[in-house]
Amino acid sequence: MLSAAFRSTELRINPLAENNLNQAVDHYLQYIEVVRGYSAHTVKNYRRDLSKLIEFCSAHAIDDITRLNQSLLRQWVATLSREKLSATSIQRHLSSTRSLYKFLARTRSDLDDPTAGVKAPRTPRTLPKSLEPDQVNQLLNHHSETALMARDLAMAELLYSAGLRLSELVGANLNDLDRTDKIITVIGKGQKTRVVPVGGPALAALAEWMKYRPMGDEVLGYHSPLFVTQRGTRISPRAVQDRIRQLAIKHGMTQRVHPHVLRHAFASHLLESSGDLRAVQELLGHANIATTQIYTHLDFQHLAKVYDQAHPRAQKRGKRNTDS
Repeated sequence: MLSAAFRSTELRINPLAENNLNQAVDHYLQYIEVVRGYSAHTVKNYRRDLSKLIEFCSAHAIDDITRLNQSLLRQWVATLSREKLSATSIQRHLSSTRSLYKFLARTRSDLDDPTAGVKAPRTPRTLPKSLEPDQVNQLLNHHSETALMARDLAMAELLYSAGLRLSELVGANLNDLDRTDKIITVIGKGQKTRVVPVGGPALAALAEWMKYRPMGDEVLGYHSPLFVTQRGTRISPRAVQDRIRQLAIKHGMTQRVHPHVLRHAFASHLLESSGDLRAVQELLGHANIATTQIYTHLDFQHLAKVYDQAHPRAQKRGKRNTDS
């Protein structure tokens, strides 16, 4: 009911009331939470970014949305840079501000976008860390002796088999997994639904985990979480990160392993074997193929390493040809 009520009033905002920056931000945060259905984590990030904007404006005696301009926002970017924020963080702050003004423009056609033409520092292109196939085997090829071991192995197997994001794994319910068709349905970024295949080893690990359900006071139902704690409550993202890290340590891995590393491994290994960038984009749930293309660089880096090590006429990188 709250969502319907908010939808019915969102386009009848009093322009004068929205001139106040604090009120405008509060209204926008309510909009993305109630109407757009953004996760609590995402709303928290927007709130943090826009609080930095309010803090900067307050220091410059600005509390009116119409007084922000490109010059002031460039000063804000410079301030964030002096505070040692990364280029990625500054880009996110600008993106949050741009989204705020895009929302306000729906009822204020006369409102200029102060972020137009304002750019954050360039983000250095870094390749995602991944795992070699033998490292994945080192992590996953083990027998589970307890309920928690079975759960942790099932989580790791599913992250690698389906290339899930951490939030997608945590948010999955029992009814999202179809063991007959060997697929799982997940809700990704922007509340977008996608269906991803699940491999045999992951299905076997999930079947083993299900032998220990219910857990604690849990009552199994159609919408029960796929992964739970010993008390039967949905496992948290922080707990998944910690358990995957502990799983890697237990099996003698020196590289720090976290859920996103397994997603990277899924993407890079699939692309290396298939070369089908579009298919990998769909499986990862990337809206823009440019996001997926970074794995082509990761794949080339691996191939270049193999070439340097194996080709009899390969010349080690960084060394000059002394024969010339």
